[in-house]
Amino acid sequence: MEESEPAVKNKKRLKKTIIDCDIHNETPMNEVKEYLPRFYRDMVDSFGARNVSSIYLNGTPSGRLIEGESRPRSASPRTTKDIVNHYRSKLLDPFHLEYGILTASDYSTHTLPDIDFAAAIASAKNDYIAERWLAEDSRLKGSVFIPKQDPALSAKEINRVGSHPDVVQVIVSSGAEKPYGHRFYYPIYEACVKHNLPFTIHVSMEGLGMNPAPTGAGYVTYYAEYRAARPQVMAAHLASFIYEGVFERFPDLRVVLQESGVMWIAPALWKMDQDWKGLRHQTPWVKKPPSEYFRQNVRVTSQPLEIPPDRELFDKLLTSIHANECLLYCSDYPHWDFDSPAKAFPKLEDGLWERVFYQNAADLYGLPQRKG
Repeated sequence: MEESEPAVKNKKRLKKTIIDCDIHNETPMNEVKEYLPRFYRDMVDSFGARNVSSIYLNGTPSGRLIEGESRPRSASPRTTKDIVNHYRSKLLDPFHLEYGILTASDYSTHTLPDIDFAAAIASAKNDYIAERWLAEDSRLKGSVFIPKQDPALSAKEINRVGSHPDVVQVIVSSGAEKPYGHRFYYPIYEACVKHNLPFTIHVSMEGLGMNPAPTGAGYVTYYAEYRAARPQVMAAHLASFIYEGVFERFPDLRVVLQESGVMWIAPALWKMDQDWKGLRHQTPWVKKPPSEYFRQNVRVTSQPLEIPPDRELFDKLLTSIHANECLLYCSDYPHWDFDSPAKAFPKLEDGLWERVFYQNAADLYGLPQRKG
């Protein structure tokens, strides 16, 4: 029996290489601490890492691994090389990744009032990832971790490692003391632009440590509520960037909204455009409709992708968020809600598939054209 044309086309697509913009590599403190100054190594040994964990139950006992998948086991302690090989066998090779952007797994330093310690951890983590992960596979690209609580120290760290050839972005958690459009953060954006690095906001750390509650109404009870609230936090950051005039001051800055959903952005932009028309006398520095700043300066990752019950509505929403320019595929591996590139999307037309699964990310991160 002959296969249908769509099935044949899908098989051909799956043989093409893609770019995955969200791979959570491990950064265990017992290894990262080797890159800390002696003072902080002793502090961690004596008092612990002072990191915080989620207050919501996240899917699986670990909150991370895909159901049914076990970690590599051996009689001796696992090395980072073992873990990278595991990622190769489970993700990079079977799904034909041309490049994968590492986003690590622990953003808890963004909750700490001890800013010097947060800065030391960020530097140690950046050095650990460069030596233990990026050096192991040329397909892997890294993110700069910063102590965002202190923009001056953050800029210093970006300037220290931002020129590394395998570093492609700066990353922070969405839990923050101030919305990211606030002028407090300007030194970070100056350093991002200097090194041509996008500024990526990844969901997490809302309501933990020194960060405010995860919603405007306070704390929620269940993880499902927390997931539902993520767009609220990210929408506040997006509106802050636009109305505070960040993209007028830094027109070359690119911002990535990661793991907060996708389709909510369409009505959010409609509302912001409408409010801008009625209230623009309060923000005369915002010279264009918010939707235009979004299209020029903002990108959004696909996981978790909402699928409307109506395919026609799905296509219209993709058009409304300029998916052919602004949407990036990401898997969120190895989390339990990992989005396989073979299953994450309904069938897309060829040109849009190319943009979402490769070209948009290549353009954003300055990566070469596909080899395979």
